[in-house]
Parts: sequence; structure tokens; C-alpha cells
Amino acid sequence: MDLVYKNEGKLFAIAATISAIVWIALIVGTLGIGLVYLLLAFIIYLFAQSAFISYIKGDGVRVSETQFPDLNDRLRRCCDRIGMTEVPAMYLLRADVFNALATKFLGRNFIVLFTDVVDALEDRQDAIDFYIGHELGHIHRNHLKWNFFLMPALFLPLLGAAYRRAEEYTCDRYGAACSESDDDIRAALAAISAGDTRWKTLSHVSFMEQVQQTREFWMSFHEFTNDYPWMSKRMTAALAFRRNEEPAFPKRSKLAGFLALFVPRVGGLGGGGGLIVTVAMIGILAAIAIPAYQDYTTRAQVSMALQAAAPVQSSVTEYIVQNEAAPLSMTDLGYPGEDMPILDGQFSIAVYEGGLVGINMGVNAAGNTKYVVLEPYDDGAGGIGWACYAQDMPDKQLPLACRQSE
Repeated sequence: MDLVYKNEGKLFAIAATISAIVWIALIVGTLGIGLVYLLLAFIIYLFAQSAFISYIKGDGVRVSETQFPDLNDRLRRCCDRIGMTEVPAMYLLRADVFNALATKFLGRNFIVLFTDVVDALEDRQDAIDFYIGHELGHIHRNHLKWNFFLMPALFLPLLGAAYRRAEEYTCDRYGAACSESDDDIRAALAAISAGDTRWKTLSHVSFMEQVQQTREFWMSFHEFTNDYPWMSKRMTAALAFRRNEEPAFPKRSKLAGFLALFVPRVGGLGGGGGLIVTVAMIGILAAIAIPAYQDYTTRAQVSMALQAAAPVQSSVTEYIVQNEAAPLSMTDLGYPGEDMPILDGQFSIAVYEGGLVGINMGVNAAGNTKYVVLEPYDDGAGGIGWACYAQDMPDKQLPLACRQSE
């Protein structure tokens, strides 16, 4: 059985290529100064990681032949199954976290089992093999080793999260390979979803049927932007792997995938961090899109208003030619009132001194009346020309022919 999930290799190749280009550009572009910053970053990481490893060693319990030998046997047996010759150090740690993790420090690999997992599976100890196998998968596949190098590419929308999800699917295969039965896989993943006691009565069939809900827009969007697959999918995929089958997952929303293109993966944060970024991106897009839409709507209204004003312009031109003077109002042109409502009464057209045609377009944010102004002038060839401009409204809301800057 191939323990590597089908997409991991392809996604790794893409991420590695992009990251290599970024790192080379950084080093060459900074004339080598970038290496100094990389060294400083490594030193910061060294101190931060050393604190975590020290915490594990100081507060955790090292699993060995004499300390929790049952867990030690499970670790060694799992290493044998996946062909891993070097057995990493494993610790049991009380940390109110229902999961397990793998980490690395100065070339040494560590696995941490949290006590909540071990305690929850007291009645089904074989299910612990899945957790051990999953974390061994991270070590065996060198996921920890490549983290820093791949960092530039993993910030990218879709790619970073997709690669991390592929890693999780791969490690679930490792967990499945270490498990004795399908029931152990179900129990291990059910415990994460349903809690330390309710997992025992979880209907696995119903739980896996929830996979069909992942086709929905929001489920798709948050999976596209999350480092972890939905747990119902993980259980389905792990069980299918043991049966040498491909899991049947519904297609995700294409619109969700498109919108996810605008959500960068920030520090591997799904959930809260990813949501903050998502909200920020939506806010930015809204700040750009809403004014643009408003300008578009106003331009459409102005275009319709200018069409409605065209007969008035013609009347003004005809009046000036016949009377050698400009009309002063709409009534001079034979209209029944001082102004003419247009666009269902939203706006109005009026004629002012000098034959000037003013289209009242409402009130702006400052409370001033907005006008589109059509002003007649002598074109120098015995005819009447027309100038178009705005008053108390931005030029960008006018047709191109009326903009003063064009």
C-alpha cells in the first residue's frame, strides 16, 4: 500500500519550486544580507523551540521499556510496520489537549501523546496506535524538516492549505497502517470529534454521511482555507485506504474555491486566524467594490439623465438661433413648469440664465445639491457648442465626454 496521499508529491514539488525561487531572489536581491536575517530567524526559532522541548522533557513522562512499556511496544511495533528504523523519543504529557503531535529539535525527533487521548481510549487501547502512526508519518515523510524551506510558498492561497491537508491525509494513512482494525481507526478519529466518552456511542455511518455536506459553499470555502480536512472526510479516507479503495468525496463549490484565492494562508492559521484574514480581505474588497459599484450606478443614472436632457438642449439651441438670446427658464422653451422630473421623479432638469441646462442629481454627503451642467457656447463657426461638467460631484461619476480631466 502506498502510504503517501496522491496529491502530496505534486503539491510538494510546486511548493518547493516556488520557495526555491523566492529564497534565491531574496539572497541575490539583498546581496547576501538576507542570509543574516535567516540566521537571526533561526536563532529565534532555536530559543523558542528549545523552550517547548524543555517543557516536554521536564513535565512530560518519557515512554520507555520500564515506563509505560505498553505504549513503548506500540511505538516500536508501529515503526516496524512502516519501515522506520530510528525510533523517536515519545513522551506522555498532561496539557488539556485532545490530540498528539510530532516535533523536531536539532536533528532529534519527538512524539508527544497527550494524556486526554490515552485516558479516553482506556477501553480501546489499540486505537492509540492510530495516533502514534499518524505522528510517525510526519517524521517519516520529513514534514518537519521541510517546514522552513517551504514557508514562502505555504503562505500562498489554496496551495499552502492544500499541501497541509495532503500531509494530514498521508499521516492518517500511516495511522491506518499501524492500526489493527477498522474499528481502531473509527475509535481514534471519533474520540477527536465526539469527545472522551461520547465517541463510544457515535454512529460512524451517520458521521461519515456528513461528508455530503462538505459540497456546500461555506463548508467548501473553509476547507479550502484550512490546514486540516474535515474529520468526517478523514475517517472516510482512512477507512477507504485500509480497503485499498479511493474515497468518494463530493465536489466542492467552485465559487468558494475562487474566493479562497484571495485568502492567504497566514502562519498556518485555520479557524480564528484564517477567519480574521478572511474578514479583513472581505473588508478590503468591500471598501473597494462598494464605492466602485456606487460610481458605476451613478454613471448609469447620469447617462440616462443626459439622454432625457437632449431634447431640452435642442430646444435651447433652437431658441438661441431664433432669438439671438439665451432662454432664462424652462417656460421660455414652452415647458409647463420651471423644471422637468426625470427617472421617475428621482432627478430633474431645469434651465438657468444663459441657457445653461442643469440636471439635479440629488444631494451629496456634504448636503450640497449635485448637478450635471450642460452649458451652451459659441463654437466660433456660427453654431452652438455644448460643454458638460459636474458641480458638487466627482468627475469619475460622469461619462468620459463630460470629465474635465479627460
